[in-house]
Amino acid sequence: MRNDEEAGPEAGAPWTRRAVLETLGATGLAALAGGAHAAVDATPLRFGLTPVFLDSDTHLLGALERYLSGRLARPVLLAKRRTYQEITTLLVTGQLDAAWICGFPYIQFRSQLALVAAPLYEGKPLYRSYVIVQAADPVTGVEGLRGQVHAFSDPDSNSGFLVTRHLLAARQETPASFFRRSFFTYGHRNVVRAVASGLAQSGSVDGYVWDVMSEAEPDLIGRTRVLVRSEPLGFPPIACQAVRLGSPLVRELREAFLGMDGDPAGREVLRLLRLDGFTGADPSLYDGIAALYDAVRAAS
Repeated sequence: MRNDEEAGPEAGAPWTRRAVLETLGATGLAALAGGAHAAVDATPLRFGLTPVFLDSDTHLLGALERYLSGRLARPVLLAKRRTYQEITTLLVTGQLDAAWICGFPYIQFRSQLALVAAPLYEGKPLYRSYVIVQAADPVTGVEGLRGQVHAFSDPDSNSGFLVTRHLLAARQETPASFFRRSFFTYGHRNVVRAVASGLAQSGSVDGYVWDVMSEAEPDLIGRTRVLVRSEPLGFPPIACQAVRLGSPLVRELREAFLGMDGDPAGREVLRLLRLDGFTGADPSLYDGIAALYDAVRAAS
């Protein structure tokens, strides 16, 4: 399985024969073992993952790769990068077939991207952004964060940057004017770790990630608490280039995600993700994020 930074193309670099052959070796048997598919198509699905994904769990990544390769009867290359921008660039330029991205990059490139599917979390394709602080911090509101050191996830993250940027814009403030210092951790788990360890006094994080971590890493989460919860917003979607939406591969990928809850291997992926399934998504699902973005730009 190749799911680290070597698992996909570097910006502008072609997929190598070696990468395809290695992936065929890792996934071909899984596809053939199902018995329901014809011979494996040698053309890989190039699928991107941003840090919004719970990427520290290699078991989860392996389960996702096996499920998709089995359903699509082709090898799957999982491409991961450190920043949202890198994955979005690969997607917009056609170097990925699809990617699990954030709603913020989607609305920034909505003329070039199309929605494939959206996750269902607690029965809805919605999630929240959290502003977290250290558990012992007595602060009771946003104003109490003034002058603190704050950890953001990524400059292209909705929950890890845009929502808090909007909170500050409503007060005619920016991160530079409001916080003593702020920095990007390039991962929601890293935001939690930064706050829990005292490297930051507060942070902006994906509420879904924080909730899942509360089950998986309760001791770490116990050193933080949620100060602010945003309104529900569109959950980070699966997206593709708009021109590829009607292609056979993308149609098959959409069916694979929408049918995940009806397949034993798919249900294992959902269990690991703590998701209920996937659903079709209308662009209007992300109007709330677009409104935040418009408000922040207007205040700049």
